[in-house]
Amino acid sequence: MPTTKAPHVILLACPGAGHVLPMVVFAKRLAEDHGFTATIITYSTLSLPTQFHSTIFASLPSSITTATLPAVALDDLPADARVETRMLTAVTRGLPDLRALLAELVHDHHPNVVAFLADMFCAQALPLAAGLGLPPYVVYLSNLMLLSLMLHLPELDATTTCEYRDLPDLLRLPGCVPLRGADILDTIQDRSNPAYKLMVEMTRHLALAEGFVVNTFDGMEHDTVVAFKEMSDKGACPPVYPVGPFVRRPCLSLNDVDAAAARYGCLRWLDGQPDGSVLYICFGSGGTLSVEQTGELAAGLEASGHRFLWVMHLPSDKDGSAAYFDHHGDDDDPMSFLPEGFTERTKGVGMCVPQWAPQVEVLNHRAVGGFVSHCGWNSTLEAVEAGVPVVAWPLFAEQRMNAVMLSERARMALRPREDEAGGRGRVVVSREEVEAAVREVMEGEKGEAARKKVSALKKKAAEALAPEGPSRKTLAAVVSRWKGAHCGVGNEHGSR
Repeated sequence: MPTTKAPHVILLACPGAGHVLPMVVFAKRLAEDHGFTATIITYSTLSLPTQFHSTIFASLPSSITTATLPAVALDDLPADARVETRMLTAVTRGLPDLRALLAELVHDHHPNVVAFLADMFCAQALPLAAGLGLPPYVVYLSNLMLLSLMLHLPELDATTTCEYRDLPDLLRLPGCVPLRGADILDTIQDRSNPAYKLMVEMTRHLALAEGFVVNTFDGMEHDTVVAFKEMSDKGACPPVYPVGPFVRRPCLSLNDVDAAAARYGCLRWLDGQPDGSVLYICFGSGGTLSVEQTGELAAGLEASGHRFLWVMHLPSDKDGSAAYFDHHGDDDDPMSFLPEGFTERTKGVGMCVPQWAPQVEVLNHRAVGGFVSHCGWNSTLEAVEAGVPVVAWPLFAEQRMNAVMLSERARMALRPREDEAGGRGRVVVSREEVEAAVREVMEGEKGEAARKKVSALKKKAAEALAPEGPSRKTLAAVVSRWKGAHCGVGNEHGSR
């Protein structure tokens, strides 16, 4: 294959819709804005539900192809194994197949493959890429605050013995908002859980990256961007490239059947509502409430009298991430867990949608004025780009960290009162607290202040992606580096 062909990148996406979707958006940006071709590798183990898969991959240009790794067995893991344990185990067990696939892709696209970009949960794959002569990078799909915690985790593991929720002092990461121990990453709150050891081991691999391409932007995390530059300049960590936000843009033509149904369901319902009058409630693709919390949320919404659109998953009393890989069938109806008569009493005021809605289109609809969110990073950036204030309701992963950032530094979010329990403990926000939070975000002074803050962030996000914006320029610099390697890649690969 002649070197005049377009430079090619290989991207490895971690299982889960929240990881695959931004990776696809990033690949499209490389293809459409910089002339790259790309291969996105996904996992058949812990695969996406059909509606996500068809929605995510439907709009890929011909310059982007996909490849799927064979499934690996996970049936020896405990039934209550954490999502992170299942993901990291799937990645580790899939390494032999990944190495074979990478070798095949390098051969097929020789000598035009210029970089290997892995999701953070796939950091174990970085040595494989380096062994094949591929510059290894990490596409970090969360924020710099979480990246900072991950890079500091081996040190924290070595210098502390208590559970992190019991740390006597605030955790002060460079350039980040101070964090209570109970608010740091949910995955590492129990040192005895197998997920903890796996996470520590994964973070040790992150240092092998030649750089971190991060889904954030300067206006969102300015102080943290500055802190990382100082650390990188001193050689304390690989360089960081904030090139975000990369989230799916709203579109009017939704090709997938489920999305089309949603278009003529919840979006059509929104069309009939006054501007800024609807509260959107969604806990991401994997977030679940307990049965009790579902009832309290419903009662609080009803008491508030405000219009709402609620995307519901089946409740789980065991795990706030139960829906992440648990793909229920059509016969499973989450709305059967609503209080008796709730649907009839709120008819015309509220609408409940099972499992999924086209979130970007919903958030950008003129009728939506607030967002009850689990504070996943994709949802956070989508709220920023839509200029919608948030009621922060974290459930798992780094969501409590994000909630602290959004409420205390970005000030685009309100937080309902809850039990002080941290870690995996399930807390219940009372119906009275739900009602108060809904009223505040939709009509209160704090809600209006959050609306102004997120509107300012929306402007900064747009500026970041403008032709001369910092994110656009940062990505151009990384791309230039890869293209520079492309010019000499023939000799490098030819010698292997």
